[in-house]
Amino acid sequence: MENINREHPEYVSRKWMWKKYRDLYAGGERISENASEYLVRRHKEPADVYQERLARVFYENYIGSIIDWYSATLLRREPMMLFEGSDSGAKGFYSVMADDCDLKGTNLHEFFRQRFVQTLVYGSSYVAVEFPRAGTAPEPLTRAEEDASGRSRAFLVDYGPDEVINWKYDPAGGLEWIVIRTSCIEEADASGPGWEKETRWVYYDREHFRIFRKRGEGPIRLFDQGRHGLAGLRRVPVFQMKVTEGLWLMNKAALLQLEHFNKSNALSWALTMGLFATPVVYSEREWSQIVGESYYIQLGPEDRFGWTEPEGKVYQIAADNLVRLKDEIYRVCYLMTQAGTSSTGGELRQSGLSKRRDFSITQEVLRAYGDAVKDTMKQVLWAIAAARKDGVSIDVSGLDEFDIEDFSNELDDARKLLGLGIASETLKKQIFKKLAFKYLCDARQEIKNRVAEEIDQG
Repeated sequence: MENINREHPEYVSRKWMWKKYRDLYAGGERISENASEYLVRRHKEPADVYQERLARVFYENYIGSIIDWYSATLLRREPMMLFEGSDSGAKGFYSVMADDCDLKGTNLHEFFRQRFVQTLVYGSSYVAVEFPRAGTAPEPLTRAEEDASGRSRAFLVDYGPDEVINWKYDPAGGLEWIVIRTSCIEEADASGPGWEKETRWVYYDREHFRIFRKRGEGPIRLFDQGRHGLAGLRRVPVFQMKVTEGLWLMNKAALLQLEHFNKSNALSWALTMGLFATPVVYSEREWSQIVGESYYIQLGPEDRFGWTEPEGKVYQIAADNLVRLKDEIYRVCYLMTQAGTSSTGGELRQSGLSKRRDFSITQEVLRAYGDAVKDTMKQVLWAIAAARKDGVSIDVSGLDEFDIEDFSNELDDARKLLGLGIASETLKKQIFKKLAFKYLCDARQEIKNRVAEEIDQG
């Protein structure tokens, strides 16, 4: 209990970064509330002027829209999950889990879409496999008793990297143990109006779990412990979805987004102030009256006053620079075609062939993201099947076509492939399953399993 709250040095170094990335993705009121952390104060800027600028702050959230576009495009069609084997009970379980994977009504497709968004923002995301805890109930003697008691009902729990505070890997790269810290605000007493913060620490190693809890200002206490669901496999029940540095979109665009944020607010402030004329009083006697918009400048008859700016009008230079920064945000995110303007500030005009070539790069990036999502799904489902001792083989496919072409083109390609006369019943069945699953991408997993069985039966 003394060491459970210890933080890994890498976690300590990244805490501020994760908060900043979360704010940049969310935008809106989150940026407005924390504007003082991101809006740079000018040298010797008066406090009241800076506070007024903070009150007028706004944020053009390009990176948030880009990340949402990637998640919507990649997972527009559900990944195809294929369960093969004679264990009908296991297939029924995965059909139920596909519709409600976290016991909160979230389907598996939406659950991993949210993990993918989190990965693009933070660089990684975590999924824990849990089984209902038995408590003091007797151990089941058969699989039927286990299913009836609900102990075999595996479910998923999501965690962000900002909640994983400590860990250790073995020489082969596998987790030896991990500590996850979460917190929430709860009523101290159901009959009273008080609220207090509750913090929980969940520790997993290869066989056991321990849960510690702290309420309010109280001490940290051991709340629960035991063997977790993957103890029989000798592995920590936490899986990480991760992308490379080059595919971590928020990390690539965050500094550009902050630069755009500061310059757009500076230009907006300058334009706003330019709308209010400042009186100039030429007089040698003392002047104490308040005129105009509560501002005035007093100069002597021979005095002169003016502003310095780069030749070419600073407002135009700033506006052009904002366009270039916006284009650069889209460029580093492999979406230059969606910027809508060229780097010179004019309208972006491309031929159809040029657009197709540019989007082919985006397609390859989407396929890389699809591989990351599918690999994580496979690891999670394979671990659940091994822990439950299910008699099925599981495969996850799809997430490799993004509506660039119409579905009819896929049908034509399949017809041509079948027309070659290849003497393979397995090939025919796999082609039929792939086409059927794409067409029925929004159908329940139970229906997909039934279609697959009927195709296998000929």
